[in-house]
Amino acid sequence: MRGRKAWAAAGGAAALVLTATTGAHAEGRGDIRVVKTVVNRGGNVIVGTSKTIRYPIDITVRDNSGVKGLTHVSTFNRANAYSFATWNGDSSCARRSATTSVCRATMTIDPRWIADSDDIDTNRVAGVWQVDATVRAKDGDYWISDRIAEYKVKRAVQLTTVIAPKAVAKGAKVSVGGKLARADWEDLKYHGFTGQRVRLQFKKKGAAHYSTVRTVTSGSAGKLTTKVTVTSAGSWRWYFPGTTTTSLKVSAGDTLGLK
Repeated sequence: MRGRKAWAAAGGAAALVLTATTGAHAEGRGDIRVVKTVVNRGGNVIVGTSKTIRYPIDITVRDNSGVKGLTHVSTFNRANAYSFATWNGDSSCARRSATTSVCRATMTIDPRWIADSDDIDTNRVAGVWQVDATVRAKDGDYWISDRIAEYKVKRAVQLTTVIAPKAVAKGAKVSVGGKLARADWEDLKYHGFTGQRVRLQFKKKGAAHYSTVRTVTSGSAGKLTTKVTVTSAGSWRWYFPGTTTTSLKVSAGDTLGLK
């Protein structure tokens, strides 16, 4: 097992736990139930190579006696059961009625932890994750729930646009280049992402929106390149729609003028 002991010594109170994948089920005592779960306010969780990510899991709980809180929350990849997200046990519950509360657990991902979450390739931990939780009521009822929500944890992307030259006569051709790179959780660096369909978009000077002009496949080392005929001044950019395991990304626009 690569680096697992070294990581545990350096990681302080945080710990990685390999959780067995189970079918969706729930068990417990009494009438307490989870009625809704929202992860990261409904958005994907995007993880890069250095920035620590914190995101909420909001669990709506109902019991006739009122809700006491959360006693366990875990989240992990649905397919292989690996995880690098931790919960420190703190939570807060906002009372919505006499019987219903929304309880929040905040998860933390530090990219420095990721390499020890999988003994083969940590990048395969990206994808669809699930949430399990145990909730308790004021009268002692409890409920252990598996797969109360699913969401996606994705590898972050970098995307650039470069135009040369910056100004040409109307009708001339210019090269629009760039690079698509994806976070590698093994070495915590960005590497070129090849073989991906990326949209080239243009916004005419004074216009409000970009429109797709063509689609280009990223080449070696994630390189993007194409030639376009200039009909007006404006801004060019690349748009990558993302995948199940990789985030959507839009580059900054690069402006092209007319001589």
